Amino acid sequence: MSDRLRWGILATGHIAHQFAGDLRDAGFRMTAVGSRSPESARAFADEFDIANAHGSYESLVADPEVDAIYVATPHPSHVDGALLALDAGKHVLIEKPMTLNRAQAQRIADRAAEKGLVAMEAMWTRWLPHMVRLRELLAAGAIGDVRTVIADHTQALPTNPEHRLQNPELGGGALLDLGIYPVSFAVDVLGLPTGVQAHSSPTATGVDRQTAITLSFEGGRQAVLHTALDTAGPNRAVILGTEGALELDRVWYTPTTVTHYDRSWAVIERFAPEVTTRGMHYQAAELEARVSGAAPTVLPIEESVAIMGVLDEVRSIIGLRYPGE
Repeated sequence: MSDRLRWGILATGHIAHQFAGDLRDAGFRMTAVGSRSPESARAFADEFDIANAHGSYESLVADPEVDAIYVATPHPSHVDGALLALDAGKHVLIEKPMTLNRAQAQRIADRAAEKGLVAMEAMWTRWLPHMVRLRELLAAGAIGDVRTVIADHTQALPTNPEHRLQNPELGGGALLDLGIYPVSFAVDVLGLPTGVQAHSSPTATGVDRQTAITLSFEGGRQAVLHTALDTAGPNRAVILGTEGALELDRVWYTPTTVTHYDRSWAVIERFAPEVTTRGMHYQAAELEARVSGAAPTVLPIEESVAIMGVLDEVRSIIGLRYPGE
């Protein structure tokens, strides 16, 4: 194996295009792509200058010129794609949310451990430069005792009942596609919650249209989170502490600016990294580092499993259940 892993892309949808574009621009090695449609695989391979195009996922994971697989299918297929890759001896980076529920996520974690392979959730925001700086400031006690996290992920997305986001068969709804961002962010900052409350409004198809979540944590800390799929909101995040605040500008889960304020909301620092891509290659670099022996310090798979448990609890509260669960 060379310095860089050889990546295979499992599925050829929108998120796969974004990931492949960032990997290409950042100089990563992509050697294969797989789709259920040979024509789609070939078109994707041609677009990103990938040598091997496979007309099935089984053929992709069997490719000896692939070391790691990026699973980019819709949510309900994540567990099958990840297990398929792990059973073929490939490391896996699984698009968020890692699965539909905690039980599926635990299956992936257990299989990866059994096979001695790396499995990781592709919560790409966790590795963006502004998030790295945010954790540095928190670790240094820059805002004193952290008390509250406030964040939203709200978008005006297609309302067509046939669209994936409206379809319960495909794990649709605001929570798993959008809400996982603020939930994962709150866990990143405050750890795992000790209590969960939620309120929601459904779409005509039965998935959640908008969901408000309140998480409680040890020491009386709180997170106030909101997600919606038919209304575009501020998409900002703020962390409040006893000695100041940290604010992530719009759009907080993409490459953006972090501003450090004192108690009177005077600016102490504004961190504005230059990121010329979407930033999805940082998570690929993290997986490669873990394969090389680096210990995970950001989002180990056990935390991804636990976050799926939090989302399970939210869904139980709001009555959102997917077919086949």
